[in-house]
Amino acid sequence: MKYIKIFTLLIAAMLTVTSCSNDDPDSQSIFDTTAPERSEFDQWLLKYYTQPYNINVIYRYTDYETDNTYNVIPADIDKVKALSIIMRHIWLDAYAEAVSPEFIRMYSPRVFQYIGSGEYNSNGSIVLGTAEGGLKITLFRVNAMDVDNIVIDSESAFPNTAAVPLDLNYWFFHTMHHEFCHILTQTKNYSTDFQLVSAGEYRSVDWVNVADPEAPAMGFVSGYASGEYNEDFAEIYATYVTHTDEAWERLLQAGVVGSDRSGREAIEQKLAIMKQYFRSSWGFDLDDLREVVLRRTHEVSLLDLKNLNFDD
Repeated sequence: MKYIKIFTLLIAAMLTVTSCSNDDPDSQSIFDTTAPERSEFDQWLLKYYTQPYNINVIYRYTDYETDNTYNVIPADIDKVKALSIIMRHIWLDAYAEAVSPEFIRMYSPRVFQYIGSGEYNSNGSIVLGTAEGGLKITLFRVNAMDVDNIVIDSESAFPNTAAVPLDLNYWFFHTMHHEFCHILTQTKNYSTDFQLVSAGEYRSVDWVNVADPEAPAMGFVSGYASGEYNEDFAEIYATYVTHTDEAWERLLQAGVVGSDRSGREAIEQKLAIMKQYFRSSWGFDLDDLREVVLRRTHEVSLLDLKNLNFDD
């Protein structure tokens, strides 16, 4: 044992000398310290996503960033560029204008990921997007959008989810608002009164069988909202801020069956609780945010989606 201890001490002394001899500031690092090469699009993302909002955009396919239980394909670069330009205008900058740049910088997910194809579940549902701990949002089916024919439907109470080219409002922006709402409600709790409005009506197992046009009569804005109260909250939020007054009224009318107004009244009651939550907990008016989102949505037709602008 004595010899082993002496040998160990000798090795430790040699390592100490070696370590000290490498303290020369001019010595080469074992790590690659060269700056990564950035394309023009990477430079644009750096200027408009990373620097102002601390967001990293992943658009190149990377195995470890995706769920390998699904077969998916990379997103087309031209469609990613167009979507990033639109996303900046009607999502990031909308919150910056309606609330503050600091708000979106503080609470926005740190990573946006774009995937070309969809993820399909065994129950027949399709994944619109995923959110991982409030840090990363992944959007699917990017390759199904048509850069020359952008569709952002804020007028239909029940959009055609099977339409091609994709309705970006349903597939992307509704999803972004929905997942962002989860981040906010997980940061600051909302009133438990919300849970009581439709207590006993949630269908955690078979919500997939609830068609969207039928959901309002049950007190929900969509079939997915009928799954449980947290999804109900996020679905009302995302639907309300991305649709016009006329579309919202048509949705509420679907909650009236004959003389039974219980579906409409349940949705209106939950919306009122939601508006109070955002005023008291976050200091902004949901109607103000909605006005900004809808105005910016209508401005998308004026955007150049094929060329990157570094001047604004």
